[in-house]
Amino acid sequence: MKKLPLHVKIIIGLILGIIYAFISSAMGWNEFTINWIDPFGTIFIRLLKFIAVPLVLFSIISGVSGLSDVTKLGRLGAKTLGIYLITTVSAVAVGLLLVNMIKPGDYIDNDQRVKNRISYELWVNETTGVKPKDNKDFLSDPKYADVVAEVTNDPDYAAPKTDISDKMAAAEQTKDAPPLQFIVDMVPENIIESIANNKLMLQVIFFAIFFGVTLVLIPQDKAKPVIDFINGANEVFLKMVELVMKAAPFFVFALLAGVIAKMADSPAEVFEIFKGLGSYSITLLIGLAFMIFVFYPLIGVVFIKKLDYKKFFRNISPAQFLAFSTSSSAATLPVTMECVEENMGVSKNIASFVLPVGATVNMDGTSLYQAVAVVFLAQMHMVDLSLAQQLTIVLTATLASIGAAAVPSAGLIMMIIVLQSVGLNPAWIAIIFPVDRILDMCRTVVNVTGDATVATLIASSEGELNKD
Repeated sequence: MKKLPLHVKIIIGLILGIIYAFISSAMGWNEFTINWIDPFGTIFIRLLKFIAVPLVLFSIISGVSGLSDVTKLGRLGAKTLGIYLITTVSAVAVGLLLVNMIKPGDYIDNDQRVKNRISYELWVNETTGVKPKDNKDFLSDPKYADVVAEVTNDPDYAAPKTDISDKMAAAEQTKDAPPLQFIVDMVPENIIESIANNKLMLQVIFFAIFFGVTLVLIPQDKAKPVIDFINGANEVFLKMVELVMKAAPFFVFALLAGVIAKMADSPAEVFEIFKGLGSYSITLLIGLAFMIFVFYPLIGVVFIKKLDYKKFFRNISPAQFLAFSTSSSAATLPVTMECVEENMGVSKNIASFVLPVGATVNMDGTSLYQAVAVVFLAQMHMVDLSLAQQLTIVLTATLASIGAAAVPSAGLIMMIIVLQSVGLNPAWIAIIFPVDRILDMCRTVVNVTGDATVATLIASSEGELNKD
């Protein structure tokens, strides 16, 4: 019997996890699932994350120290950031085009849209004192008088329960930062502290590049022992990835079972969550699917010789399925590097530089999601966004995606900044909370696919792609 490839095993684990989760909900086993199965999913993510940071550190040092010409690093960096910027802007443009064509916010019942708008405005005013510019005009408009009276006089009216104060605080801190803070944040104060914090990956990358360049500049006899140690340590962490991935199908099963078990107490509740936000979810999924199945493969087929459509997905599918399961570009990074180097034929020098940078700054799926979500929330609350405001979304979403940490749901914090940039109520993000976890899994697949595509494209342009 032919041995099943890893990506097929991961798909089987993923499907079985979803099936089990619905059976668990129907049978009332959710508590057992959360207590005894979900922890294995958490262990899996932790295993990948603790491998990711040292792997990035040693891979980049190894790759940079292997460059005979240091000036090549500058060209490589400019090319990497330039292509990542183009793909991010393209993702935002796709999102805005789709959400303006489909208009998912208009599919919700009109009275419900008005009630929801009033409820959120009243809640924000009562708790924080924030008053959007058009709040007064909206509440005093005669055509909404009956609905306003119904909401405000309803004894059963309750403010939304979701607490977003922590995300609001994080967004304000990011928004109020000086213009060059992004560059300041790249330089570590304490490299040990940076290595210990997955959110400080850019600082690890900066240190690794600096260390690698310094190794090139010192005499070869002094550098060789250090380079040998770095290369040996890198091989150890790559072997760790290989060992962990042997159990990936089971871990993926546990992850998916736990995610769905936490969403609702019954299968019907899960379906109801998506039914209420169906138009938004479908619009976003169409955009993400376009990026995965059309945009990236098209770049690969057009610009990379001997790469066909089926081969593209066969090569990177293990990283894609893992990205879907973990919702984390950082946790998936070790597997993405393995797929790109071994399956796509990208040289170690290119992969070890381009992919860690991509996992940190290239969030195409997150950018597309922010564009769709912001316009959907505006449509849902009967706010028309001008062309200038939508262009502001393109700029803000692109910049925000660079600052988004490569961890689950970091995009929600960045979206508060995008909402505020066009004068919308940041509290509205609570509306899309129920479906965010599943959609986050899908947009992480876009992020990882984009990273792999760009790494392969740059390797091809640098003549460092194994044509076989």
